[in-house]
Amino acid sequence: MQQRPNFSQPPKPGGGSGGGQGRFNRFAKLRRPMREHRINEDITESQVRLVGEKGTELLSTRDALQRARSQNVDLVEITKGQEVPIVRLVDYGKFKFEKAKKEKEAKKKQKVIQIKEIKMGPKIDVGDFDRKAKEAIGFLNEGDNVKVTMKFRGREMQHTALGAEKLTEFYTKVAEAAHMDKKPNLEGRMMSMTLRSKGAKPKPVAPAAAPAAAPTAVPATATTAEPG
Repeated sequence: MQQRPNFSQPPKPGGGSGGGQGRFNRFAKLRRPMREHRINEDITESQVRLVGEKGTELLSTRDALQRARSQNVDLVEITKGQEVPIVRLVDYGKFKFEKAKKEKEAKKKQKVIQIKEIKMGPKIDVGDFDRKAKEAIGFLNEGDNVKVTMKFRGREMQHTALGAEKLTEFYTKVAEAAHMDKKPNLEGRMMSMTLRSKGAKPKPVAPAAAPAAAPTAVPATATTAEPG
């Protein structure tokens, strides 16, 4: 008697006993949203260090959670990586909002340091030299760094020492606003030095204009008509 071939279906992924349990296991990590800070039951240590208005106290995590629930707030870990988590009792939504607001304000205050480049030749005249030094001081006072580059052409390569002296002289003119970050260095036909700003200087505030004086009233002169 001929046997029928076995066409049994292959097991489903994540199968086994439990039916659709494997399907739910695939999404187990999606059940809780990933947070930047651990809150409430996510804090699994036995003790926490609670920071409040009256200072810091060491509590069991259970007691800290009960206190959070009684105040209708969250138990939020504010410092990561501590053996005993440092926590606060705050509304987590408000906590995230305030933190994002502070980070945004700090980002606005950050100064992005740029490197401004000033080019010149070894035969630059005194007027242009002074003008470029004044321009460099303006950049440095705004907090930016300055790279001063000198290009040698043809036979000027025989006088690179004079070029180095010219760059050193340039530094002395702007030294009140800069540090020498990189001394004059020759690479091919280009000699350059880098000046680092001593820090942005606050812009001078224009004095407030004095209020205009009120016009002085001139008393009217009474005139008497002569009898005709």
